[in-house]
Amino acid sequence: MLSKIIIVLFLFIIIGSLFSGLFYLVKDKGTSERTVRALTVRISLSVLLFVLLMIGYATGLLQPHGVTPG
Repeated sequence: MLSKIIIVLFLFIIIGSLFSGLFYLVKDKGTSERTVRALTVRISLSVLLFVLLMIGYATGLLQPHGVTPG
């Protein structure tokens, strides 16, 4: 259960970083480095989340489930 909460928190932080990048892009008209920094944070968090998901799957903490009926 804790792992699912951590994954959802990561997703909210990634979405927040995406919107902050959009805000800086509109506000600064692309002249400052804040947009690049916000999007770099988003990409870094996305890669970190992907690595954590792979580690969770490899250690058995996260179990895939079937989506097909049957």
